[in-house]
Amino acid sequence: MNPLTATTTQRPLARLALHSTATCSAHATGYGKCILATYTDVSKDACKEEFARFAKCLRDAMGRK
Repeated sequence: MNPLTATTTQRPLARLALHSTATCSAHATGYGKCILATYTDVSKDACKEEFARFAKCLRDAMGRK
């Protein structure tokens, strides 16, 4: 069975984990790279745009607004 089609029967946490690692992995990678590049200056929110894209991808994948 395809794990992406089985998401409708899984628990919300399992669905979130699946989408954050499969569906939205490109956005998660961009966010992670941003954090690694700017980790020395935590006073600035330099990665907010990358996180916003990742969060939007997760909301869309999970079917939430």
